[in-house]
Amino acid sequence: MRVVIAEDSVLLRTGLLRLLRDEGIDVVADVGDADALLRSVEDLRPELCLVDVRMPPGFSEEGIHAAVEIRRRHPDIAVVVLSQYVVGRYAAELITGGATRVGYLLKDRVVDLDDFLAALRRVVAGGTAFDQEVIAQLLTRNRDDARLGRLSPRELEVLGLMAQGLNNAGIAERLMITERAIEKHINGIFTRLDLGHQDHEHRRVRAVLEYLRNHGVPEG
Repeated sequence: MRVVIAEDSVLLRTGLLRLLRDEGIDVVADVGDADALLRSVEDLRPELCLVDVRMPPGFSEEGIHAAVEIRRRHPDIAVVVLSQYVVGRYAAELITGGATRVGYLLKDRVVDLDDFLAALRRVVAGGTAFDQEVIAQLLTRNRDDARLGRLSPRELEVLGLMAQGLNNAGIAERLMITERAIEKHINGIFTRLDLGHQDHEHRRVRAVLEYLRNHGVPEG
């Protein structure tokens, strides 16, 4: 896995660099501002960009602007936003074009190294990785959406866990119910969201995309 780290904090950037390299991950660049991130992507074409939201020169939302631009120019490059808070206006743009190869994790809630590395690998492989708090805020904002409003509370819960990138077995373990029950809920989600009988995995991505993109996440 070839990674570019974009983080303005030298201490955190150095820590991420050492952590990833200790795990055998090839960090091809570590940069401290959004312009350097975009240049690195063009020059090095990494598989994954790990991006902070607030970066120089304005320390507002330069990082997520750059992440959106990378997604637009290079949809084959995975992007994981690693932030201290949930940002609103541009989070929905981050998933425009498909809820694949994208993640949004909160720094303070990354407590398990193995889970963090698994999330990065899942995103590079074409999946998603959204922090539960991000999903919770999306859920709060999206409850009144006409299509999502068709889902039962349990189906919304299952869909939220799908958006985090969990497979059926992972969702079943989290909710402490059987995989057969999860399959039933997912089929119900497909039906209520009017998703046809295309390939199962394709419908799964479409369901997650419907969940994530109807409204931007509220600002934190």
